[in-house]
Amino acid sequence: MRRFFILLSVVLFSICAFAQEQKHVVFLKNKDNNPFSLSDPSAFLTQRSLQRRTNSGISIDMKDLPVTPTYIAQIAATGATVVYSLKWFNAVVVNTNDLGVLEAISVLPFVDHIDQVLSDHPGKAGEKQGIREVAAIPPFTLQPALAASRVKSTGSISYGQAYNQAHMISVDGLHDLGFSGQGMMIGILDAGFYHVDQIAAFDSLWANNQILGTRDFNIPGNNVFGDDMHTHGTSVLSTMGANLPGEMVGTAPHASFWLIRTEVADYEALIEEYNWAGGAEFADSLGVDVINSSLGYTTFDNPIFDHTYSDLDGNTTPVTRAADIATSRGMLIVNSAGNEGGSAWQYVGAPADGDSVFSIGAVDASGNYASFSSTGPTYDGRTKPDVTAQGQGTTVISGWGNVVQGSGTSFSSPVTAGAVACLWQSTPTFSAQEIRNAVRNTASKASAPDQLYGWGIPNMMSARLLLSVPSASAGEKDTFSITPNPFNSAPALFHKTTFDVKAKIEILTVTGQLTYSEDFTFRGYSSLSLKVFDALSSGLYFIRITSGSGQQILRGIKL
Repeated sequence: MRRFFILLSVVLFSICAFAQEQKHVVFLKNKDNNPFSLSDPSAFLTQRSLQRRTNSGISIDMKDLPVTPTYIAQIAATGATVVYSLKWFNAVVVNTNDLGVLEAISVLPFVDHIDQVLSDHPGKAGEKQGIREVAAIPPFTLQPALAASRVKSTGSISYGQAYNQAHMISVDGLHDLGFSGQGMMIGILDAGFYHVDQIAAFDSLWANNQILGTRDFNIPGNNVFGDDMHTHGTSVLSTMGANLPGEMVGTAPHASFWLIRTEVADYEALIEEYNWAGGAEFADSLGVDVINSSLGYTTFDNPIFDHTYSDLDGNTTPVTRAADIATSRGMLIVNSAGNEGGSAWQYVGAPADGDSVFSIGAVDASGNYASFSSTGPTYDGRTKPDVTAQGQGTTVISGWGNVVQGSGTSFSSPVTAGAVACLWQSTPTFSAQEIRNAVRNTASKASAPDQLYGWGIPNMMSARLLLSVPSASAGEKDTFSITPNPFNSAPALFHKTTFDVKAKIEILTVTGQLTYSEDFTFRGYSSLSLKVFDALSSGLYFIRITSGSGQQILRGIKL
């Protein structure tokens, strides 16, 4: 998970005859002779996926069109095993260690080039980079499944040990309003979901049909809950979907989930970035709203594929390019910043470097920067992470069904993903990027983002309030505007009509606290200097102006 990856055209090195796996990405020249049509997208996208695009004003384009099926068939006819296709990259992932098969694929008229992405099933001793497994708690015991008393919760949620991580970002306030993820679809891209089908913390998800399905992009058709699966995805899911009142409740306990395995715990290889792309494509086609990806890539077991810091520019690595395409389809991609803080690398990994990716760093229970949390800037100078949430001492469910503490941006990311799903549920007319911007602009360091915290610790209730009022940019019919905005000292409130107006001017914090009130008469085109801001701290404020003609609310940001 670092350094520069080199794309190898066709085959540039020999393949051992005894190799267990040799995966390649076959890139194609076009999508000609395709039976699918952009005029009938319902043949390859669900109605929910199409509706998300409609809501966000997103058109169907050639990236949405599946890979030409006859091309896939001709590649398979060479003797290669087709693992899956990638419509966004117009490519096919194949498995073969036969040089003759690769040569046969390379001369097909529609093939552009072939890149090797996994060689000789690499394995490497030591900790899997980017995944911090919650320590096993012996003895191996699973709690009884389907405790009926926990299937549905009523009234206020009893978060148990997970209260702090929920309250820190004010998602508990959304829950109290009735927004706990109902109707929202979250896709989790991870390394496996060990025993999620047996652990009591997830019984309500099963009872209420909130686990919508699974998919394994490493081994198609595999059981992602099996004994050979990693526990990482189990713990990640728990931060959102666990429902053990009094012990642990996640940040989106009533959302629905797709569990998608893209990561391989046994090795670190470039194929995992293409698995990620496949998983994101699949999630998009289903109509997923939010993707949580507690994954990141910088270096690999085979250093020839390593990324360099210069690759972390938001446009270079395969996984970041896939993440950017995913956001362009209207999904919100929430990704862990990485656990490289304080190391020689220190920076966020891919796809956290994506300019549209919502990258999440980590703080401790008191809101202080967690030393392991990866930092910005990206190579092209952008601030990362976007925001931070509790990732040190986070309450999670282990693969053994126990309520435990875990650390890593792997957990601050889904804590946030569940919360933004609830926020989006409460303000459904907004786009994914508008949700992301609202969370950033109301976070604790919104007035001065930095490379440790980004925009700071979110406040989901403040973000909801921000989305509930008109934009600070005045339209043609607005009577008042403020200039400049943002500002360092007293801005001017302008009245933009020729009529005299008596108005009440009120200034409120993002939490609704009234900090200032004044009655003022505007004589035609005139202005009022809001000197009260000189005594107020930095942050987001609402300026409410009430007159005989109605009410207007403006947003102002003091730097």
